[in-house]
Amino acid sequence: MARTSGSYAKLTKPKISEIALNLFAERGYAAVSMRQIASKVGLQVGALYNYFPDKQTILSELLINHMENLLKTWDKQKLPKKSDKLLEFFVDFHIEFHLNRPEEVFIAYMELRNLNPDNFQKIEKLRNKYERILSEILTVGVKDNLFSCKETKVTSLAIIGMLKEVNTWYKKGGKISVPEVKRIYQEIVLKAVT
Repeated sequence: MARTSGSYAKLTKPKISEIALNLFAERGYAAVSMRQIASKVGLQVGALYNYFPDKQTILSELLINHMENLLKTWDKQKLPKKSDKLLEFFVDFHIEFHLNRPEEVFIAYMELRNLNPDNFQKIEKLRNKYERILSEILTVGVKDNLFSCKETKVTSLAIIGMLKEVNTWYKKGGKISVPEVKRIYQEIVLKAVT
């Protein structure tokens, strides 16, 4: 008997993840079944369990991969030394990274509520690590008398909250270009901390 198309392990697991991501973003995690994912992949539902024991594992892996990729990408950046330029760079980086991954970003924020406590904790650790990057930028900027925010942790959460909303309104090919979006957000963020 011939193997089902796409049933090779190295190809199938990423394909399952990609299709699950699309379905979760389109319909919501709760509305998607393992059977629907298997059908879109071209597998029998039983075969899907060879790759993922349950839907929760698929979701948690998607969210963990998103956050790990965000942190690894940040670590590879050549960063400016001065705090105000580093803050502008962070704004640009966040917008660029997230606008290129709309489905990942959507489920990263909208589907957190569907994680079990252990998986939520894993994501929370990764998110805290990313938030600390911005907190440290702000802390150094305050020490260098470039910024005047009293609560750098709260300020960093507010900035990230604002930046993540770009994905909810920005439309590719719309009136505002990505460089213009970055410039506007840089200006807003700098005004908020000076």
